[in-house]
Amino acid sequence: MDGDNLLERLANLSPAKRGLLERRVKEDATAAREAIAIPPRPKSESAPLSFAQQRLWFINQLEPESSAYNEAAAIRLEGTPNVDALKNALNAIVDRHEVLRTTFSAADGSGPVQLIGKSRPVDLPIVDFSGYPEPERMAQVQGAIAQLRECNFDLGKDLMLRAALLRLDFNRHVLVIITHHIASDGWSNGIFWRELATLYEAFSLEKPNPLPELPIQYADYAVWQRQWLQGEVLEKQLSYWKAQLQDLSILELPTDRPPPPVQTYRGARQSLLLPRALSDHLKALSSQQGVTLFMTLLAALQTLLHRYTGQDDIVVGSPIAGRNRLETEGLIGFFVNTLVFRTDLSGNPTFRELLHRVKEEALHAYEHQDLPFERLVEALNPDRDRGRTPLFQVMFAVQNVPRRALEMPGLVAAPIEIESLTAKFDLFAAFVERDQQQTMRIEYNTDLFDDATIRRMTVHFQTLLESVVANLHERISELPMLTEAEKHQLLVEWNDTEKEYPKDRCIHELFEEQVKRTPEAVAVVFEGQELSYRDLNAKANRLAHHLRRRGVGPETLVAICMERSTEMIVGLLGILKAGGAYVPLDPQYPKERLAFMLRDTQAPVLLTQQRLMEELLEDRRSKPVLSPSAALRIDSAEGIEDGDFRFSILNPRIQVVCLDAEWEVIAAESEDNPISGATANNLVYVIYTSGSTGTPKGVVVPHRGITRLLFGIDYAQFGANQTFLHLAPTAFDASTFEIWGPLLDGGTCILYPGKVPTPKELGDLLHEHDVSTLWLTASLFNAVIDTAPKALSRVRQLLIGGEALSVPHVRCALSRLPNTEIINGYGPTESTTFTCCYRIPRELDENVTSIPIGRPIGNTQTFILDASLTPVPIGVTGKLYIGGDGLARGYLNNSELTAEKFVPNPFNDLPGSRLYRSGDLARYLPDGNIEFLGRIDHQVKIRGYRIELGEIECVLSQHPAVRETVVIAREDDPGEKHLVAYVVSNRGSTPLINDLRRFLRQKLPDHMVPSAFVFLDDLPLTPNGKVDRRALPEPDQGRPKLEETYVAPRTPVEEGLAGIWAEVLGLKQVGIHDNFFDLGGHSLKATQVMSRVRATLQVDLPLRTLFEAPTVAGLAIRITRGQTEKANPNEIASLLAELERMSDEEAESQLADESPPGNGASKHDRSL
Repeated sequence: MDGDNLLERLANLSPAKRGLLERRVKEDATAAREAIAIPPRPKSESAPLSFAQQRLWFINQLEPESSAYNEAAAIRLEGTPNVDALKNALNAIVDRHEVLRTTFSAADGSGPVQLIGKSRPVDLPIVDFSGYPEPERMAQVQGAIAQLRECNFDLGKDLMLRAALLRLDFNRHVLVIITHHIASDGWSNGIFWRELATLYEAFSLEKPNPLPELPIQYADYAVWQRQWLQGEVLEKQLSYWKAQLQDLSILELPTDRPPPPVQTYRGARQSLLLPRALSDHLKALSSQQGVTLFMTLLAALQTLLHRYTGQDDIVVGSPIAGRNRLETEGLIGFFVNTLVFRTDLSGNPTFRELLHRVKEEALHAYEHQDLPFERLVEALNPDRDRGRTPLFQVMFAVQNVPRRALEMPGLVAAPIEIESLTAKFDLFAAFVERDQQQTMRIEYNTDLFDDATIRRMTVHFQTLLESVVANLHERISELPMLTEAEKHQLLVEWNDTEKEYPKDRCIHELFEEQVKRTPEAVAVVFEGQELSYRDLNAKANRLAHHLRRRGVGPETLVAICMERSTEMIVGLLGILKAGGAYVPLDPQYPKERLAFMLRDTQAPVLLTQQRLMEELLEDRRSKPVLSPSAALRIDSAEGIEDGDFRFSILNPRIQVVCLDAEWEVIAAESEDNPISGATANNLVYVIYTSGSTGTPKGVVVPHRGITRLLFGIDYAQFGANQTFLHLAPTAFDASTFEIWGPLLDGGTCILYPGKVPTPKELGDLLHEHDVSTLWLTASLFNAVIDTAPKALSRVRQLLIGGEALSVPHVRCALSRLPNTEIINGYGPTESTTFTCCYRIPRELDENVTSIPIGRPIGNTQTFILDASLTPVPIGVTGKLYIGGDGLARGYLNNSELTAEKFVPNPFNDLPGSRLYRSGDLARYLPDGNIEFLGRIDHQVKIRGYRIELGEIECVLSQHPAVRETVVIAREDDPGEKHLVAYVVSNRGSTPLINDLRRFLRQKLPDHMVPSAFVFLDDLPLTPNGKVDRRALPEPDQGRPKLEETYVAPRTPVEEGLAGIWAEVLGLKQVGIHDNFFDLGGHSLKATQVMSRVRATLQVDLPLRTLFEAPTVAGLAIRITRGQTEKANPNEIASLLAELERMSDEEAESQLADESPPGNGASKHDRSL
């Protein structure tokens, strides 16, 4: 029926007809309620568990020693209590509510049941604290309450209620009640205290129990719930929640420590009283918007979580009373249900828009509140993670039911706040209203969060609420969350890095000044050759004059393709002295890549060595097409095939200078310092890094970037007493530090003669030259520490970078290298080598899981921002932006990418001030150091090289046999990253891995060629159609299919287990390596399996064993160990010795024989 039509027809009814209609509707509703009223069950001692009880029982089976679900409540009693009346009142409550004298068992293996016990007295011990000094008494009481709560309940035999009376003095006491959540909830507490007050009053006056008989008991509700919640009722509820909660994402909260493998429940609580005015404004706002206060606060919490995580899909749980039937309102029991509120915060809505999204979600959730959370979890069957609660990690509640005063004759009773020491969730945010004022309470898991983190979070929440009240129409990304003091700390205090340095000088000018100070000092050493500062300067001057004759000057790009040598250093310095900028080309790069760089730079001069000429500049027919004096044009790289490298003698002209072959000509030039004409703003080099489009990009760096790197800093020591090793490829920007660090301050630069050394080779060279300062990639550092840590024993400054550091390797280095200062250096090429540095302390905290990248070096700024360029709080993940004098100009010949990556600095009013969008994720630690958290995109660092995975994918997809491909970096062993390519081949043509590697090596450097290839039929996709990178298998496992791994049982124990699994799971066949949960097992079925194991195999193993060993083979080993531990140790030792002497053939023969020969074997068989 049309809604508008119905309203019109109702409006046309006469008052009498309308009254009759209302009565009929009311009668129908009453009849409907009576039709589904909860009837008392047939009287028996047992009943099934409710769905909620079943989950807690299961958790108790996993962690029987846990007290996480023990609930404590207490009241202060002023006056002299009648202890006998209190005891009688407690006993009457236990008599009245069966659930408090119920125990739980699964003895017959068919699933747990609740057993209703007979009445038994409740103990009420009195503990006297009156002997403690007055200021200490309440602290002692809190400690006693904590101890009482920590005592776990045995669900198989204990009463579900305990009590104690704590005496402060003769007329002041605290009554403490401990219940297990399986028998009680928050609503039940109110019932308990009201009934206790009523009964205490009656029994104090020696009157009978005044409470009426309860219509039903909790077990009646449990029976009814299971009968009612099935068929159409269940399907309606389930279909909504399945649709609402499909493809849930885990909330990645910014924790201080990674979650433990098993949830610990260790917790604490912090509270913050909101100003009365703020509480009033929030209520008024809710009223104006037609929403409840709960909805407003929930929307604010989800905004906070969105801002903390950067996620748009925010899921929060919330308790709901679960007592929507009249019979349950007066029952003590576990009725509370959990609703899941999932809100889409995408599109950066205004808070008002978000608030109405939340309202719609909440109303739909309330309409489907009858489905028990436990039933929902079972239906959705999310991935099991014993370190997290299922479906959500954050709980939220608003507690605004007014407390009733407890009236107990002769006593003044008032509730007391109990310190929280447990946390069932990562976070539980609750708002409690007292006297028209809201108190925000956040309960948190202390294994995840520090107290200071939660203190900041509560302040951020309050600031956010104040922002919402002030501007409801502001977009959620723009709502202020940080205090002014925090913003000043993040933006100003931690970026106060201004230092004096020669910002207006060029690199070659600073070198020339050093030559005047130490002309005879050794500047460069290579394979027995030494160059003094004077000789190096003279050689570089001669080359500079020669290059100037060839047209080199400021902003001229000069390509240099040379092997590491003294000639190379002369070449670099000579280019700068001529006023030009060098473009290092690694001779080991594929010719196609080198061709692109030369074409992209349009460098008029190429500086190289004679021995590289034929290798680099010949075609595949070995016919030279280039001579040292030729002027050449590089053709399009599209014309290069199969390694062919063609040049044509056409314009524009490239002049090739062979430094060794032409040295006699060059040596005739003047050795005086030339006038370069360059300034600190002119280019010093262009270094190419990996590009996501399939082609590398040239990073354009001015002189000031290097002077900022080496002067006015405190991350390392430079000077005449320092010897540096130049180990990195010149085409890698770490070479900037290795070469110019010593040469601009009087040190010595030792050139490593080869490519990457073995740890022993490296150690020999370091010791031979007494190298004091060394830069290593994290990968090489790990290799050295693993195999030859003594190689680094004489290094005084060890800088590591290029990738995240491995904490175990750092710990080992700290212990094996007592005289070495270890520094973690971070910085993209676009920020000239180093942005931040961190001096690693000699003693690392045992809880450290990552090494920070430190703080910005001199004249450098760092900002960790969200998508709206707003600073994120301490501890929260954001995008790392870099500012300061080290920034590159941008990318060569790519103004669009430059504009995308180098953005105006919103925190600096100076004209032209920019920030570099690094693409890295990071967060501030409380001490101001920065923790690196990975890449936003799919760019990674392998062995120090920054690699765009998209470039590899782009090249690999050009192979004719490849239809689709995805490349990822895996870290299967800590600190050991490697590239893995996942390939979907074209129909009918599966390429060989060697073919793919050969194809990639023709186009990419070795460090960009994947170490493993996995062939798939199709790439796994997310529901949004994107590649699901998390679902990509490990390289050695292929596509997991259970039928491919089937192995039949081999032993009687394995046969027994396979039979039990098949029976419980409803399968015909179970292999010994099949995973129980992959076969469809879940928590309830796990209890059935372990119950049958207990009955069939006479081994009592805890439930967690199946989670730890979820295969038949793994569980069989645990069972055999359990059986063995019960047997006579001497007999076991004898049997093991006998078995060890036996061959496999003998063992198989005896196992197959129904009557194994040998009395010893039969005896052992019987004993086991």
